[in-house]
Amino acid sequence: MDWRHRANCRGKDPELFFPVGEGDLARWQAARAKAICRGCAVLVACRDWARAHEDAGVWGGEAEQERRDQRRRQGRRRARPSS
Repeated sequence: MDWRHRANCRGKDPELFFPVGEGDLARWQAARAKAICRGCAVLVACRDWARAHEDAGVWGGEAEQERRDQRRRQGRRRARPSS
């Protein structure tokens, strides 16, 4: 069985996980989506998948900007020469 079948978000309104804009409603939606993610048994698998494949929405408890920041940090780590 795929990890997505065990996700807490399964059956929830998908629009909650794809807030539009940066206003109060969007922040509330992102916070609500992250709260659903918090207790999820497949949070790590979801987050890892999203970091590699998804640019939009809340996945694995992370919003779009958080994933972009993580990718940037990982890119810098890979770019450093080893001592």
